Amino acid sequence: MNQNLKTAGRVLVTLSLVVCALFVGRELWNHYMNDPWTRDARVRADIVAVAPDVSGLVSEVLVKDNDIVKKGDVLFKVDEKRFQIAEEQAEAAVAGAKATLDQATRDRKRREQLGGVISQQQKEEAQAAEAQAQASFLQASANLDLARLNRERSQVRAPVNGTISNLSLRPGNYVTTGSAEIALVDTDSLRVEGYFEETKLSRIHIGDPVRVKLMGRPGTIEGHVDSIAAGIEDRERTAGSGLLANINPTFTWVRLAQRIPVRIALNDLPENTQLVAGMTATVAVTP
Repeated sequence: MNQNLKTAGRVLVTLSLVVCALFVGRELWNHYMNDPWTRDARVRADIVAVAPDVSGLVSEVLVKDNDIVKKGDVLFKVDEKRFQIAEEQAEAAVAGAKATLDQATRDRKRREQLGGVISQQQKEEAQAAEAQAQASFLQASANLDLARLNRERSQVRAPVNGTISNLSLRPGNYVTTGSAEIALVDTDSLRVEGYFEETKLSRIHIGDPVRVKLMGRPGTIEGHVDSIAAGIEDRERTAGSGLLANINPTFTWVRLAQRIPVRIALNDLPENTQLVAGMTATVAVTP
C-alpha cells in the first residue's frame, strides 16, 4: 500500500512538473514570439546642420564642443567688419540717390510752373528724370536692406535648442554660404525608435504605453507610441529610394521578419537621466 502511494506521488509530481514546464514554455513562446517588445531600439534626435547664409572668414567662435545652447544664441561670427563696411556703403548710396531724387523733383516742379514758356517735351523729360531718380532710390534702398540682412546673418545663431557636437570650426576658417559647419543635436526632438518585427505590429497602437530600458542604466523610462512608419525600403529592388528607413532584418526561425520603425515619445524623464542620440534600448509596449 505504501509502495503504491509512493508511486502515485512520484507520478503526480512528475505530471505537475510537466504541466508547469508546458505552461512556462507556452508563456515564453508567447512572450518572445507575440508580445510587442524588442531589444532593437535606439535613442534618436534630429541633427541640425548649421550653415552660414553668407561667405567669409570666421572671426569668432562663441561655443565649445558639447556646449548646450538655446534657440537664438550666437554660435559664430563671419567677418562682421566687412559686412559693417558694406552696410555703410549702402547707406551712403541711399543718401546720394535721395539727393538726386529730391533735385529731380524740384526740377520737374519748376518746369511745370513755367507753363507755356517751355515745350511739352521738356516737361516730359523732367518727369522721366524724376522717375529714373525714384527707381535709383528704390534700388539703393533695397541694397541697403540686403546689406543689413547680410550683416545680421554674419552672426550665425542656433535655430533650435540643442547641444553642439563634434565641433571643429575655428577662427580663421573660410566658410561658404550653405556649407554645414556645426552639428547641433536638437534636444527637443529626443525620442526612442524601436524596430519591431512585422508579426507584432497588430498588437501595437498609437497611444499605447511603453517602457524603455536603456542599456547599462538602472530603472525604466515611461513613454507612449507616437507613430508607426508607413513604409520601409524594399530590399528586393535593385535600387532603393534612399528616403525610407532601411532596417536589417534579424534571423528568427526560418524566414526573416521585416523590422518596422515605431516612434516612441518619452514622457517625463527621471531626474539626472542623460539621453545621447544613438544609445541602445529595450522597448516593451503594453497594449
